[in-house]
Amino acid sequence: MKNLKEYFENTKGSGVLATADSSGKVDAAIYSRPHFLEEGTLAFIMRDRLTHHNLQSNPHATFLFMEGGPGYNGKRLFLKKVREESNPELIRKIKRRKYTDDNEEPKFPVYFTLDKELPLIGGQA
Repeated sequence: MKNLKEYFENTKGSGVLATADSSGKVDAAIYSRPHFLEEGTLAFIMRDRLTHHNLQSNPHATFLFMEGGPGYNGKRLFLKKVREESNPELIRKIKRRKYTDDNEEPKFPVYFTLDKELPLIGGQA
């Protein structure tokens, strides 16, 4: 995970987190780079919207990250939710951007384990 943490700290690009509900209805949403934590998990800060709702009934997600610049370089991370919490202090500590609407809508740090990592294009199934 150390290499992935360094990769995401040093690589600019755009990410999409894909989830599905318990009946398989899929959603995809723009998300920033994951936060890598000391205990070997990674986390995304989520608002209480469709992606967060889907993860309540189906813990599996895929994060697709496309590097900025020419070509099709990046990563696909296959994830499994292990827990979440309501911890505004942790969110203030780990978030990268500062927004003025910090208290408007609940946010949750949602933790995942990494099941598989593949390049953006190619790789094994």
